[in-house]
Amino acid sequence: MKALIFVLAAAPALAASDGATGNDWPQYGGQSSAWRYSALDQVNRTNVKKLQPVWVFQTGDNVGGLQATPIALDGVIYLSTAHNWVFAIDAVTGREIWQYRYPMAESLTIIYGPGNRGVAVAEDRVFMGTLDNSVVALDRKTGRELWRVNVEDSKQCGCNITGAPLVVKNKVIVGVTAGDSAHRGYLTAFDAATGRLAWRFWTIPGPGEPGHETWAGDSWKYGGGSTWMTGSYDPELNLVYWPVGNPAADFYGGTRKGDNLYTDSIIALDADTGKLKWYHQQIPHDVWDFDSAYESVLLDLDWEGRPRKLLVNVNKSGFVFVLDRTNGEFVSAWSVARHFNWVKGIDRNGELIGRNEPELGKTKVLCPSIGGGRSWNHGAYSPRTGWFYTVGLEWCQEVTAQQEEPREGDAYFGGTFKLVHPEGEEAHSHLDAYDPVTGRKHWTYRAKYMLLASVLATAGDLIFTGDPEGYFFALDAKTGDKLWSFQTGNGHRGSAVTYQVNGRQYIATPTGWGSAVAALLSQLWPEAENFRSGSALFVFALPEE
Repeated sequence: MKALIFVLAAAPALAASDGATGNDWPQYGGQSSAWRYSALDQVNRTNVKKLQPVWVFQTGDNVGGLQATPIALDGVIYLSTAHNWVFAIDAVTGREIWQYRYPMAESLTIIYGPGNRGVAVAEDRVFMGTLDNSVVALDRKTGRELWRVNVEDSKQCGCNITGAPLVVKNKVIVGVTAGDSAHRGYLTAFDAATGRLAWRFWTIPGPGEPGHETWAGDSWKYGGGSTWMTGSYDPELNLVYWPVGNPAADFYGGTRKGDNLYTDSIIALDADTGKLKWYHQQIPHDVWDFDSAYESVLLDLDWEGRPRKLLVNVNKSGFVFVLDRTNGEFVSAWSVARHFNWVKGIDRNGELIGRNEPELGKTKVLCPSIGGGRSWNHGAYSPRTGWFYTVGLEWCQEVTAQQEEPREGDAYFGGTFKLVHPEGEEAHSHLDAYDPVTGRKHWTYRAKYMLLASVLATAGDLIFTGDPEGYFFALDAKTGDKLWSFQTGNGHRGSAVTYQVNGRQYIATPTGWGSAVAALLSQLWPEAENFRSGSALFVFALPEE
C-alpha cells in the first residue's frame, strides 16, 4: 500500500570509521556501535569468486539450529550453541581448544524452543546468558567456570536469556525474554569480575515510578517488555542504548489501556548506574507484537548542515526509526516492508497515522505478520557507500484478538494468528541498500523465501548473508549483483563475521536452520518443513598463494 512516511530531504555525509572491525570481530555487533562492518578488504569484488571453504566445525548441538554470532579474538573463535554449549576454536585450523557445556536443568520453560545468539568476551573472560535465565563467566583460556548467577527462576517467570551479553567497562549487561508471556521485563548489569548485581532497570515502571500511570490497573505486573536482543554503547556519552520488546498480551490491549511504557521503546541508560537518561517510544499501546527489540546502529553523520549523533533502529513492524542519540529526538522514519496496513504511515513528529488494530473475536488480515517486516537478524552499515543494508519481509496474517487471563510465566498472546500471502503476490523477502536516514533505496535483491540471517558488510565492497535453503552468498555492495555462493548443507539463521590471522582474511558463517520464526515458513511453503537444521561453523578464505 502507499504510505505517508515522513523523512528529511537532504543526503547525509559518510560517517566516521570508528565502527569498523579490523583483524578481530570482538563484539556481537562487530563494535559497540553495531555497524556489522569490517575494514578488511583482502576478499573483495574482484576476487570473491575464488573464495573456498578452509574448515568446518560441527558442534553436535543440532536441535534449535545455530543462531549465534561467532566472536573472533587473537586467533581464537568463541561460539555458543542452542543449548548453551561454548567452544573455543583455533581460527586458522578449526581445531577445538576447549568446550564448556552448561549444566542445564531437566525441566525448563522455553516458549520458543532452545536458542542462543552469542557470547561476549572481555579481558580474560567469556560471558553467556542461559536458557534457565542465568549468567556464567568462563575462563577465556581454559573454559573453566568462574562464576554463575541466576537472574530469576525461569520455571516461575517463563523467561530465558537468548541474546548475547554486552560488556561495558567492568559490567556485563544482559536482557531477558518473555515479551509474549505474563512477565515484567528488565535489564540487568553484573560486575564482570564477581557476578554481583550492579544495577537493574525495570522496563515496566512500578507504583510510584514515572510511567506507571501508562498501565491500567495491575496490568503492569505481567506486561511483557522483554529485552531479548543486544544493545549498543556510546563511550563518549557513556550511554547504553537498549531496545525494548512488545507489551503482553500481544494482540489484546483492553486490560492494559494506556501507552504502556517502556515497551516498544529505545531506552538510553547511564552505563554506571542504569538510570534512565531518555527514551523514545515508537509504538504506544502496541497490539500487533511489533518489538523495538532489534539492533541500535550508532552513526555520526553530517545532517542538515551540522554533525549529528544518530541512532538507527529497525522495528519489528518493518519501520526504521532514526533518533538523535543524545536526547532521543525523532529525526525520521521509513519502511523496509512494502506490504503493511497496521498503520497508514508515520508523521513528521514520529506519531502513528491511521492505526488498524486487531478486533476482539473478529478475524482480520494484518500486514506484516507476527514474523515481522524484518526479523531480529541484523542489518549492516558501510561507511564506504554510506548505505544501510537490511532485509524486508513481505508476509501477512489472519489475526483474531481474544481476552486471556495472565498466569505468571505462561504464554500470553491475547489472540491467534495464521500466516497468509500478501494480496496480489506471493510472500517473499528482499535484501536492500538504503540511505540510513531518508530510506532512499539504491538497489534490491529478491529472494523466494524469508532471509533470516544477519548481513555482513566489508571494505571489499561485499555484502554477505545466507538463506533457508543453505546457500551462503556475496553481493556487490554497490549494485546488489550476486557474485558468489556456496551450499553449506544447512539453512542460515545466524550472523556471519570476518577476521584476519597472519595476513589472511577469513569469512565465518554459522549454519543450522532453527528458531520460532523459521518454523512459521511452513505455513506458507510446505516444503520449508524439509529445510535442513544442524549446527556447524563454515569458514572460507581465498586460496593461499
